[in-house]
Amino acid sequence: MTDTATIDETAEREALLTYLAGIGIVAPIVPYPAHTSIDEGKRLRGDLPGVFTKNLLLKDKKGNLFFVTAHEDTEIDLKTLHTRIDARGRLGFAAAHVMAELLHVTPGTATPLALRHDTAPQIALVVDERLEGAAQVNFHPMTHTESIGLTWKGFRTFADTTGHPPLLTTMN
Repeated sequence: MTDTATIDETAEREALLTYLAGIGIVAPIVPYPAHTSIDEGKRLRGDLPGVFTKNLLLKDKKGNLFFVTAHEDTEIDLKTLHTRIDARGRLGFAAAHVMAELLHVTPGTATPLALRHDTAPQIALVVDERLEGAAQVNFHPMTHTESIGLTWKGFRTFADTTGHPPLLTTMN
């Protein structure tokens, strides 16, 4: 069992980069100042290229899990999103220990790139349709002090390779 105290972000980052290289994805990683909110991140990152995301691990009333990736400015309507993604009842946030155990990340470092750990797979990937076709989509590479930029094609390759084909939908 993985808990938040035992996650080695450096090792996770290196394992992710090895995994990406193994499936033919090379993506730039740039330092990204530590931050606690999207607004703070916007101020600190300056003119880094690409689309930035917000990422949530959600669960429905039956315990089904959904990893939601959306454009950072998207207002995610948790009261209605469940009707568009085949969830059983309204969505709420999954516990931090679930995120640590299944994805090897903590709140604040959530990234769809952690889905490589969900080998069963138990988590459905839900992606904001606004991200489709973006030249570069940015995520945390298993740590919140950097950003990694993937092309949309590269992200789709990653998602499909891990067994998490994205369900594209509107978030609000």
